[in-house]
Amino acid sequence: MILQPDRDGAGVGELIKLGIVFVRRQYLVILVTAALVTASSLIYLRLVPPTYTAQVQIILANPRAQFLQQQSLLSEPLVDVAQIETQLQIIKSRATAVEVINQLKLANHPDFKAPDLSLSSLQRWIQRWRSDPLKDAQSAAPNQPSETTIAAFLDRLSAGRISYSHVIEVNFSSSDPVLSAEIANAVASTYINGQLSAKFDATRTATSWLQDRLRNLGDEALTAERAVNAYKSQNNIVSPGGKPIGEQQINELNARLVAARAQTSDALVKLKGYETILQTGSKSSPVAGLPEALGADVLQSPIITSLRQQYLDLARRESEWSTRYGRDHLAVVNLRNRVRDLRTSILEEVRRLAESSRNDFEAAQQRQQELEKQLTQAVSHSRLTNSAELTIRDLESRSKSLRALYETFLQHYMGSAQQETFPISETRVIFPASAAQTKSKPKTKVVLGIGLLSGLALGILLAFVRDVMDRVFRTTSQLEATLELPCLSLVPILSVSRQQRPAARLQQTQEELSQRIISTVPDIHRAVVGMPLSRYTEAIRSIKLAIDHSPAKTPNQVIGITSALPNEGKTTISASLAQLIGHSGKKAIIVDCDLRNPTLSASVAPKAPDGIIEVANGCCSLEDAIWRDPRTNLAFLPAVRRGPLLHTSEILSDPSICKLFDRLRQSYDYIIVDLPPLTPLVDVRVTAPLIDCYVLVVEWGRTKIDVVQHALHTAPTISDALIGAVFNKTDIKAMARYDAGRSDYYDDSHYIRYGLSGS
Repeated sequence: MILQPDRDGAGVGELIKLGIVFVRRQYLVILVTAALVTASSLIYLRLVPPTYTAQVQIILANPRAQFLQQQSLLSEPLVDVAQIETQLQIIKSRATAVEVINQLKLANHPDFKAPDLSLSSLQRWIQRWRSDPLKDAQSAAPNQPSETTIAAFLDRLSAGRISYSHVIEVNFSSSDPVLSAEIANAVASTYINGQLSAKFDATRTATSWLQDRLRNLGDEALTAERAVNAYKSQNNIVSPGGKPIGEQQINELNARLVAARAQTSDALVKLKGYETILQTGSKSSPVAGLPEALGADVLQSPIITSLRQQYLDLARRESEWSTRYGRDHLAVVNLRNRVRDLRTSILEEVRRLAESSRNDFEAAQQRQQELEKQLTQAVSHSRLTNSAELTIRDLESRSKSLRALYETFLQHYMGSAQQETFPISETRVIFPASAAQTKSKPKTKVVLGIGLLSGLALGILLAFVRDVMDRVFRTTSQLEATLELPCLSLVPILSVSRQQRPAARLQQTQEELSQRIISTVPDIHRAVVGMPLSRYTEAIRSIKLAIDHSPAKTPNQVIGITSALPNEGKTTISASLAQLIGHSGKKAIIVDCDLRNPTLSASVAPKAPDGIIEVANGCCSLEDAIWRDPRTNLAFLPAVRRGPLLHTSEILSDPSICKLFDRLRQSYDYIIVDLPPLTPLVDVRVTAPLIDCYVLVVEWGRTKIDVVQHALHTAPTISDALIGAVFNKTDIKAMARYDAGRSDYYDDSHYIRYGLSGS
C-alpha cells in the first residue's frame, strides 16, 4: 500500500509560507502604513478632549402595596420587551431633554454649543440647511432651548437594558465628570417624576369621572326605588314582608287550610274511635270486655281512668271470690252488680266524650270549608294581579341593579381616593450616578489598539493591492507560466561601483586603431573574464549551456539577443556571452545589428570607420571591418551610424546581409547578434532568416508582463524561434521574498561552497 501525502497539510504549509514571503516582500509598506495610522491615533488622542460618562441604574416594575393593588383603578402593566423599549424611548425623548436642560440651565454650557463632527451632527446640519429658518424660529417656543442644544444633549445621552433584567442603565457623557453625574441623576429623577405625574393625572381623571358617575348612579337608583314604591301603592300590592299581598295571602291560607284539614282528620279519627268503643261495649257481656276495648284517647280522661281502675279491682276480686266462695255467693253477686254499674258509668262517660268529639269534628269541618272558600277567592284575585307583579318585579330588578352598580363604583372611588394619598412609583433608582474618576472616551488603549490594528490591516491591504498591481516579472515560474518559455538563467545585477568603474584606458592609440584592437571594453562586459568564479559568470554559462543543448535538432550557431523594451540589458548579455565563448577558446564574433542605436559599438569600438552596413554595401571588406579583443580572441563587427537611418528593416532583410551571415557561419563557431528591442521597432521581425535561435532578455522587476506578451504576439516568427528567456538585473536577495518555493536556491552559501562569489 502506497501512502499518499497529506495534501491538506501541505496546502496549509504552502499558504503559511506564501504569507511569510508576502510579509517579507511588503514589510516596508505594512510598517510605514501602520506607523502612520498609529501616529494619527496619537494625534487624535492629543487633540480630542476627554469625555467622562456617568451611569445611573433604574429598576422597573416596583411592586405596589397589596392593599393598593386591590383598590387600584388601573390594571398593573406587564413589563415585557415592548414595555421596556417604550420606557427607553421616554427617557431619551425630547421632553426629558428639555426639562433637564431648563432645570439645570444647560443652554449656555460649552458642551452643548461646541461643534460636533459626528455623522448625526452632519445629518442635522443638512436638515437645518434644507429647512426654512423663519418657520423654525416661529415654531420654537420662547422658553424652549434651541434645537442645537437639544440635539447635543440627546447625542450625549444613552439608555439601555442590562442583559435580560428589568434594570435600565442611563449614561450621560460630558467633559465635566461632576456635571455628567448631576445630569444623569436629573434624567432619572425627571423620568420617575414623569411616571408619578402621569399616574396621578390618570388617577385624578378616573376619580373625577367616578364622582360624576356616582352622582348620576345615585340619582338613577333613587328614582328607580321611588318608582317601585309608587307602583306598589298605586296597585295596592305593598306588603311589609317585601312580597306581593296576593302571594302572601295565598301562602297563609294554604298553611291554615292544611292545619284545618289536619284538625278535621284528627277529630274524625277520635269520633270513630269513640263510636267503635260504644258499639263494642253494647255487644259485649255486661261484665267483661269494656275496659280492655278502651283506646288511648279515652284513657286520657281522669274520670274514665278512675272508673276503669275501680272496675279492674272489683273484677279481680269478683274472680277471686268466685273461685273461693262460688259464683252464687251473695258477696260475689254484690261485686258483680257493682262491676256492672261501673261499666255502665264508663259507657256513659264514653258516650259523653263521643258527643263532644262529634261537635269538634263538625266545627273543624266547617272551618276547613271556610278556608277552602277563602283560598279559592284569593287565587282568583291573584290571577288578576299577575301583570302588575311582573311590572313591579322589573322595576325592583332595575332598582337593585342600579343600587349594586352604585355600591361597586363607590368602592372603586374610595380606593382611588386612598391611592391619591399614597405616592408611589413603579420605578426607582437603585444606583445613583457619581462623578467618574477615569475618562470614558477616547480610551487610550482602545484607540491605540484600533489604530495599530487598522494600520496593520490597511498596510496589508495596500501591500496586497501593490502586490496584485505589480504586473512585472518577479519569479522564474511566473515567467515560464506566462510566456510558456523556459527561464535559461538568472543574471544577477552587478554592484553600482563595478558598473560605473571607468575603463582601463579611455583613449585608443593610433596603433590599436589601425589594427582594430578592442581596448576600451567596459568592465561590465569583461565581468565574465575578470570574475570567472562569480555568480554573474555562472549565469552567463547557463545561457551558453542552454544554447548548446537546445531541443532543436539543428545547431544554434547564430544566436540573436533581444528584449521587449530598451535598457533591459540585452547588449550586456550579448557582450558577456560572446566574451565567455571567446575566452573558452571557441571562435566567436558579436555583431551589432541595432542599427538605429548601436550602443555596443559606441562602447567597444567608438572609432570604427566601417561596420556591417558598409560590408553589406561592398564599401568595405569583412576583414577590414572586424575588430578583435586580444584578451579573449573575440571578434566584433560594429554598426557605424553616420546619419539617420530610415529603413533599417529593409537593410537587415537585404540579401547582402544574408550573404554576410553565410560567410560568418563559415568562419566562426558562434555568432552572437545584438538585436534591437521588439516593441519600438520592427527590425527584429525581419531577422528570422538570419538567426538560428533567439534569447529574450527580461529585466527583473521592471519589464511589464503585458508589454512582453504583446511584443511576442506581434512577432510570431521570433516567438517560435525563442529557446528561452533570461532574467537580467536580478536582485537575488529579493528573489527569496517572491519565490517562496525556491528560496533556498538563492542562498549565496551554496555558491560560496564551490568557490563562487555572490556577485
